[in-house]
Amino acid sequence: MKNTLNSHDILPIIRLALEEDIGTGDITTNAIFAEADRSEAVILAKEDGIFCGGDVAKLIFKEVDSGVRLSILKKDGKTVHKGENIVKISGFTKSILTGERTCMNFLQRMCGIATKTSRIVSALKGTGINVLDTRKTAPGMRLLDKYSVKCGGGKNHRIGLFDMVLIKDNHISAAGSITEAVKCVKSMYGRKYKIEVEASDIEEVIEAVKSDADIIMLDNMGKDTMREAIKIINKKKKIEISGNFDEDRLPDISDLKIDYVSIGALTHSVKAFDLSMKFK
Repeated sequence: MKNTLNSHDILPIIRLALEEDIGTGDITTNAIFAEADRSEAVILAKEDGIFCGGDVAKLIFKEVDSGVRLSILKKDGKTVHKGENIVKISGFTKSILTGERTCMNFLQRMCGIATKTSRIVSALKGTGINVLDTRKTAPGMRLLDKYSVKCGGGKNHRIGLFDMVLIKDNHISAAGSITEAVKCVKSMYGRKYKIEVEASDIEEVIEAVKSDADIIMLDNMGKDTMREAIKIINKKKKIEISGNFDEDRLPDISDLKIDYVSIGALTHSVKAFDLSMKFK
């Protein structure tokens, strides 16, 4: 995935979010303020973390009212501190208030993902282990969720079902074996895609090593089993580990000679970053 967002790709989700919030109109704001009323506001951080979503905020307010002006004071991927202003906004009061919640929803999720990713990447610094995301993203938010992971210093696993082969347990069960599943993929695509194979025990690791797979995922294994599997693989394939990993389990894996750890919690249950919009 690229390090920048394409407005064409993300405008549909922004428009959907605005439509579900605004509906037939902001009845509270429309009752209180005149069309000509103008205001200035800031978005400030209420905790330390990583900023992400500046271009998204601009697109949201452009959809609401192209006359609203935003100054993004922090670049995506940069550290923000509690109490720091990160966005300045000026324009018609009605427009700012109407777009406020949609903007904050996007920013809080994106900053939350970037911040969590950054903490995990920092905890594994010096180990040689790359932090990967998964497809466990909010529906419709895949590109934004994965962009946020990159802003936090993580790496993207496959974007969807279309850009990399991942042979999982159900594929293996239905195909009959790892060997047969890999053979089918090679027959269909040749070397067009990288092939990753999920292994849940040592027997499957041994079979995966003998296959034409590029990466072996050690799925939900205990540490002793992972050590044995790593020894068997012996650098013949790239190694990824997966299975409910989060910050509290990082010390337990930091000494393993692996290439990747994939963490669904980066996106599937992330805590929203604490931001607030304040009018001057």
